[in-house]
Amino acid sequence: MTRSVFAPTVRRDRRTLLALGGLAMLARSPLALAQTYPAKPIKLIVPFPPGGGGDTLARLVMTRAAKELGQPIVIENLAGAGGNIGSQTATRAAADGYTLLYGTNGTHAINQTLYRNSGFDAVRDFEPVSQLTRIAAMVVVRPGLPANTMPELLKLLKASPGRYTFASAGNGTTSHLAGEILKSRTGLSIVHIPYRGGGPAMTDLLGGQVDLLIDVMPSTAPQVRAGKLRGLAVTTAKRVPAMPEVPTIAESGVPGFDVSAWDAVFAPAHTPATIVAQLNEAIRKAVNDPELRAQLIERGAEAAPGTPAELGQFVKSEIVRWGEAVKRSGASIE
Repeated sequence: MTRSVFAPTVRRDRRTLLALGGLAMLARSPLALAQTYPAKPIKLIVPFPPGGGGDTLARLVMTRAAKELGQPIVIENLAGAGGNIGSQTATRAAADGYTLLYGTNGTHAINQTLYRNSGFDAVRDFEPVSQLTRIAAMVVVRPGLPANTMPELLKLLKASPGRYTFASAGNGTTSHLAGEILKSRTGLSIVHIPYRGGGPAMTDLLGGQVDLLIDVMPSTAPQVRAGKLRGLAVTTAKRVPAMPEVPTIAESGVPGFDVSAWDAVFAPAHTPATIVAQLNEAIRKAVNDPELRAQLIERGAEAAPGTPAELGQFVKSEIVRWGEAVKRSGASIE
């Protein structure tokens, strides 16, 4: 009699537990995650220090994207090894859409060849979300350097091999490789001083500790407009609409010179496609906003949103293109 009284209750309790367990499993499923996403703040790892060009663009675009998503996007700067440390960290994050990575042609193309072991695979370890922008860089020189034009700078550097220094945002960044390409194309001997990001490099350039810097225009243009640095040339094949008075390196004595950067957002591998699609939509709406586009142009960046598939193919082609540039420059990092 005792067993007959409690047995049904036990069976019901077991059924209840199984049902609750099933609901818990469903709540953790990719479909359920996508249906409730985003339900909390999203973290964006920026693998560079605060204050640099990449950090500036990431904050500008993703703050606007956060409004589309209805949740804040918190920036976490994890600098080091040309962006490799932050990128490696992102590969270990849960694939649930709550940790994203701000990537660039430095992290996702240059570093794949420049470093013997970058610690991550730009294709295998990430789901592409959307490209953000294409970015011009500019040659800027410290106050007091006796060169007011790019031809004058080239003449000065050639006259004193090994005397002058060029700063970069770090080994493997666009600013590093642009300097190496300039050296290889002109036969110049300039000492490379790598920093842990564009911000620290800019600080020392303003203070006169280094002689010149080639960095993305979101970092360099404000200093030139403020009269704190002299902008001698841009790295792209054509002049930049935001500063049409600044000539290109190609028209200043180095024919054919053409270097531009790009940035994008990535998610850890295996992030559900539905979540990636939501993020892509939010980013595309953000960068297509006329006010934001105007802000990007002012900083020398051109909005370049696209689909995840387009970004994936683009990254593969960029690994090849920048890899060839790295090999031509002779640059290599253990």
